[in-house]
Amino acid sequence: MDLLNQDIKYLPGVGPNRKKMLSNELGIETYGDLLEYYPYKYVDRSKVYKIHELTGEMPYVQVVGHILSFETFPMGPRKERVVAHFTDGTAIADLTWFNGGKYAKQTYRIGTEYLVFGKPTVFNNRINFTHPDLDDASKVDLSTMGLQPYYNTSEKMKKSGLNSRAIERLTKTLVEKLPTLPETLPDFLIAERHLMGRDEALRTVHYPQNAKDLERARVRLKFEELFYIQLNILRYASDQRRKYRGYVFSQVGEVFNSFYRNHLPFPLTEAQKRVIREIRVDVGSGRQMNRLLQGDVGSGKTLVALMSMLIAIDNGYQACIMAPTEILAEQHLVTIMEFLKGMDLRVALLTGIVKGKRREEVLEGLMDGTIHILVGTHAVIEDTVQFARLGFVVVDEQHRFGVAQRAKLWSKSTNPPHVLVMTATPIPRTLAMTLYGDLDVSIIDQLPPGRKPVRTTHVFDTRMTSLYDGIRQQIHEGRQVYIVFPLIEESEKSDLKNLEDGFEVLKQAFPEFRLSKVHGKMKPKDKEEEMQKFVRGETQILVATTVIEVGVNVPNASVMVILEAQRFGLSQLHQLRGRVGRGADQSFCILVTPYKLSEDTRKRIDIMCDTNDGFRIAEADLKLRGPGDLEGTQQSGMAFDLKIADIARDGQLVQMARETAQPIIEEDPTCTSDKYAILWRRLKELRKTNINWAAIS
Repeated sequence: MDLLNQDIKYLPGVGPNRKKMLSNELGIETYGDLLEYYPYKYVDRSKVYKIHELTGEMPYVQVVGHILSFETFPMGPRKERVVAHFTDGTAIADLTWFNGGKYAKQTYRIGTEYLVFGKPTVFNNRINFTHPDLDDASKVDLSTMGLQPYYNTSEKMKKSGLNSRAIERLTKTLVEKLPTLPETLPDFLIAERHLMGRDEALRTVHYPQNAKDLERARVRLKFEELFYIQLNILRYASDQRRKYRGYVFSQVGEVFNSFYRNHLPFPLTEAQKRVIREIRVDVGSGRQMNRLLQGDVGSGKTLVALMSMLIAIDNGYQACIMAPTEILAEQHLVTIMEFLKGMDLRVALLTGIVKGKRREEVLEGLMDGTIHILVGTHAVIEDTVQFARLGFVVVDEQHRFGVAQRAKLWSKSTNPPHVLVMTATPIPRTLAMTLYGDLDVSIIDQLPPGRKPVRTTHVFDTRMTSLYDGIRQQIHEGRQVYIVFPLIEESEKSDLKNLEDGFEVLKQAFPEFRLSKVHGKMKPKDKEEEMQKFVRGETQILVATTVIEVGVNVPNASVMVILEAQRFGLSQLHQLRGRVGRGADQSFCILVTPYKLSEDTRKRIDIMCDTNDGFRIAEADLKLRGPGDLEGTQQSGMAFDLKIADIARDGQLVQMARETAQPIIEEDPTCTSDKYAILWRRLKELRKTNINWAAIS
């Protein structure tokens, strides 16, 4: 194993300069890192085509023939294009060099037989290869060529000669140097799952002879990667359960029942009832609850969270709800106070802006137990915040809080409080199993009665006049409208200017209406004031950036117009659409784009128009964008870099890894049995690597 930890600079062909480049650009520091830098694609080098069979649409191909002549075309001062006319007897192709033509003329001989490899295009009605690879055909054994690996490299690397072919050569040197690599999975597991051995898989993935071997090697390496992640998550969850007893909430008492009978604003859906039952079982079981509550925007998660907090209060405990932003925390406060109107419960807010005497009062109320529910941002986990008896914690939009932050809450209690994690970003099952493997999952998959699904349409930006007419009609019917501008980075001045200019254009387009404007650069006080004008109905149109994505609740707003919708990710579009459709009226979401769209964007827009189902949208988002990018920016909590597996596309392997790891943890929860020694040893090694295992769960 030590050889894999050897510094990469000692590999023949690397040295200190290349080491620096490999380290800075790809994070490759050791032999092991290079071995686990896998190809992203392969090209079949076993087949030779005839020139007359080639078309400009084909991928990389190879032909065998000889050069007839060279021709040189000047291209300005000290630049020339060199073309070699090449034939295999069936037709003539041109080999073209814009750089390095001089070298080509000196190196390649007319009449010598070469194997030419490159991407065919058509130029002047003739097949053309630009900057092809040429090998002396007499020195190449086609039967051993198999599939050629391709490695991702950066522009910087290519400029210094470290292109895919160079990485391939270094990997070849390494693979030839390595002794047989030790196995990292037990024999019984390899046999049970029909897996290739590790040594063979690592060699094959870089130099496969055929597609079948390659597939088997990739399955082995993907499975191992996912299996150890699942094993670690399940080990962590099992430790937590053994280590931490949970408070037992033995009764559902007066507070809960009084709320249910007298204060419930509308009947609960079956889905809400089911989730509350699941939570009741958990909090009465004597083990600490860790539950993820998924539900689309507007499905009534906050009400479920509140009713769960009331169970804690009935049993003599305090509860707390943590939101990622001050705006959201304040909205939760308003919502909860509204729900609890007329009940003798004290609810307080704690965020960065609660200061001085007001803050002292809150801290005292938490310590003496007179505050029943605390609503706050991560200010709640500061050391100065102490509770008398914290028994239940709700974490909203979990992807913005790491496990370390969740753990800080536990230290505020003798036993850790029960934890309910809520998210309105529906997460596909395979991703939830990996991101939140230590949490049990509940899903609210129904909307409250009387809600009509939002109607989504796609409009090109050449048809703004008729769009404005539609908006006018909705406002005349007494509704309100959101118009959202993209703001990809809060500091992007050009986007902010677009919003400012757009606001002026809209004021001229709708002189008869009042408009509000909100963006992230405004002072919180001004932003809040503009929002409140819209909430109170004093303005009819709210022009905003995505700051309104989460948590703004205006039932009277029935139209959401998203300008330049092609610049938004699917889950962002879905979140924005969730701002409307909160009242009983039919609501509309209009996606405005230019006429020219990429294939991926078109797919995104079509999915939005086809379905309101957040889970279908999340599945599609995962497939289109990959897991690291689910939140639009790298925010989804994917702190681990998967080297070969892909959660979006390897769902079955995630499931298989989970099913394999589960019984092992159940059989050996303390991770000490000799039968599994190889697994626990490997897990220790992996935990020393740069994977942020804590963030995984």
